[in-house]
Amino acid sequence: MGGPGLLNLAAWSFYVLVLAVQPHQAHSSIRGSLGLNKGAVASPENGLCASSVTVHGYKCEEHEVTTKDGYILSVQRIPEGRVGGTAGTKKQPVLIQHGVLADGLTWLLNSPDQNLPLILADNGFDVWISNTRGTRLSRRHVSLDPSQPAFWNWSWDELVSFELPALFDYVYGQTGQKIDYVGHSLGTLTALASFSEGKLVNQLKSAALLSPIAYLSHMKTALGVVAAKSFVGEISTLFGLAEFNTKWEAVGDFLKFLCDHPGVDCFDLVTALTGKNCCFNSSTVDLLLTNEPQSTSTMNLVHLSQTVRDGVVAKYNYGRPDYNLMHYGEAVPPIYNLSNIPHDLPMFLSYGGQDALSDVLDVKHLLDDLKSHDVDKLSVQFIKDYAHVDFIMGVNAKDAVYNQVVKFFKGQH
Repeated sequence: MGGPGLLNLAAWSFYVLVLAVQPHQAHSSIRGSLGLNKGAVASPENGLCASSVTVHGYKCEEHEVTTKDGYILSVQRIPEGRVGGTAGTKKQPVLIQHGVLADGLTWLLNSPDQNLPLILADNGFDVWISNTRGTRLSRRHVSLDPSQPAFWNWSWDELVSFELPALFDYVYGQTGQKIDYVGHSLGTLTALASFSEGKLVNQLKSAALLSPIAYLSHMKTALGVVAAKSFVGEISTLFGLAEFNTKWEAVGDFLKFLCDHPGVDCFDLVTALTGKNCCFNSSTVDLLLTNEPQSTSTMNLVHLSQTVRDGVVAKYNYGRPDYNLMHYGEAVPPIYNLSNIPHDLPMFLSYGGQDALSDVLDVKHLLDDLKSHDVDKLSVQFIKDYAHVDFIMGVNAKDAVYNQVVKFFKGQH
């Protein structure tokens, strides 16, 4: 069904933060400058700063953040815009979080005047870019190695409980200021779940959620639905694979199994998986293909698939009441009650009419959870022509979305 390049794309794009295209020749510039071996440590010479920020004339710093469960995360800081700023002036910090099977580089693939981190820096913000555990620059732990299954014993629950709090603690400790937050796709789900449990809110100034993912019951992609059902119901295909790495043969076999399902078209992945993205730049796509997909845990994809199946935003289901009882003290995993999000938290939500993953009906379900939110604290933008990946790689995203994000953040100061 199309060859290994296409199957790799299917893996990355079948779920959240998807960019699937027909295989084509990829540029090697980013691959060369970010050519890290498995488990390699990012240094100033081979990190995102050197490859994608300082080359454009911006200051950039490489930082490390250690979570309470031991993961060592790579974080980039862009402290000011290209023209600098007033000496001694404190800039408002903003933390930017990518989606699943991607990393911080995804935000930086467009040109400096079209990508969100550098636009924010040029508008006077102190920008911090995170890289989730398991991605190329965050494959370290205080005691575990990526070759050990225990390194991959986590789902997005742990991103809620450990990763986002560690990032917020670090940025707050470095800047002494409350933080603006930007998330895309899975980066919105983890934020919403965190806010609902009262995490982060004392260090948070406001949040901008692009292509928000919470409920996934109306996902309109045949491949995504089949993949979700397979991860939940036929996970034995991947038994023994704690890391979901599309370069591995067993994962390739699993993807072929998905593509062989009736009604699944692995040749028209852009539209079928993410919706009809209006505004891709082919050269940016080429650069992306040198970097993605990044690894995640199989457990994380199972958890996301449970969200599709069950129609609720809940903690990981271990599959047996006694296992759930052991972890949660109850037979059914607890729900993240999104209506508990503080009603006075300033939030900006932007979603697209063509998005097959963050479907309009599912976003409306989320907005219904937020119906008690203070009216002047919730801004909602609907972009009729946008699909899932337009929000991070659209050539017109600056005018369509990013200028509104900047305006929203500045309106909270």
